Amino acid sequence: MKTGTILITGGAGFLGQHVFQEIKSKYPTSQIIVPRSKDVDLRDRESTLTYFSKMKPEIVIGIAARLGGIGDNRKFPANYFYDNITIGINTVDGARLSNASKLILIGTVCSYPKITPVPFKEEDLWNGYPEPTNGAYGISKKAVAEYALAVNKQYGLNVVNLLLTNLYGPGDDFRDETSHVIPAIIKKMIAAKNNNTKEISAWGDGSPTRDFLYVKDAARAIVKSINCSYSNPINVGNGKDISIKALYGFIKEKVNFEGSVNWDTSYPNGQPKRLLDISKAREHFGFEPKTSFELGIDQTIEWYLKHEKELATLTTKYK
Repeated sequence: MKTGTILITGGAGFLGQHVFQEIKSKYPTSQIIVPRSKDVDLRDRESTLTYFSKMKPEIVIGIAARLGGIGDNRKFPANYFYDNITIGINTVDGARLSNASKLILIGTVCSYPKITPVPFKEEDLWNGYPEPTNGAYGISKKAVAEYALAVNKQYGLNVVNLLLTNLYGPGDDFRDETSHVIPAIIKKMIAAKNNNTKEISAWGDGSPTRDFLYVKDAARAIVKSINCSYSNPINVGNGKDISIKALYGFIKEKVNFEGSVNWDTSYPNGQPKRLLDISKAREHFGFEPKTSFELGIDQTIEWYLKHEKELATLTTKYK
């Protein structure tokens, strides 16, 4: 399809930067717009609609979101709900009212019910409440996807709804307050190794499983979906899972940490299992993950070690 001007909300973030590079590679003649917080607060409806009207994008890729791990989700559930639902609704309306020809919305595996048959199929999305530790976030993202479908039916906006699994890779969020499990483990183990700490603590009992997708593979999927015409939710994942306990062991070997891991069961495990059925992504836009987990972890660790000093100065953006 005609790409023209492509607007990427969240285009300066972890996933957004890789999507930006993938679009530059696949659509070199397109104009790419990446709004920053100084340009527009996507939680502010008037500001968002005015910005979209001015930019007149042909394609909108909605990546911007408030993101964080279990701890931050438990501490600020109202913020996670409000920020994500307002960002999402304003993005959908901004795309529609500026006459964009396509909107690609980035949803999350966190929207699935806590107990879901494995692998997760899109048809089970509304069959229960999400895992409570990130329920507000999961519900808000699921509600935005449903709103986009309603706008598609009522106004004809061409919408693609992608449900992404847990991402990792170079440029990930390594802040203590908001990092997800892979960057948190890497940072914790490297710090323990450097300080000769003999034991680190981990939340839960290590039994939950997760489907991790390398960020560059996720970016490829998003860009490939530009030519997709299917509006109902589509899973985007790796199609393989690993337990949290095995993940700790894998990273422990990679960073040569010789200490032990103490599993603190006073903290929650989170969702018991996460593994996405990615057959619809294969069917509708030919997506296949390419990066092995070992290579992806190696490149993530390499990136972190290269940027460790500057990352130490970062703090969480939202409160």
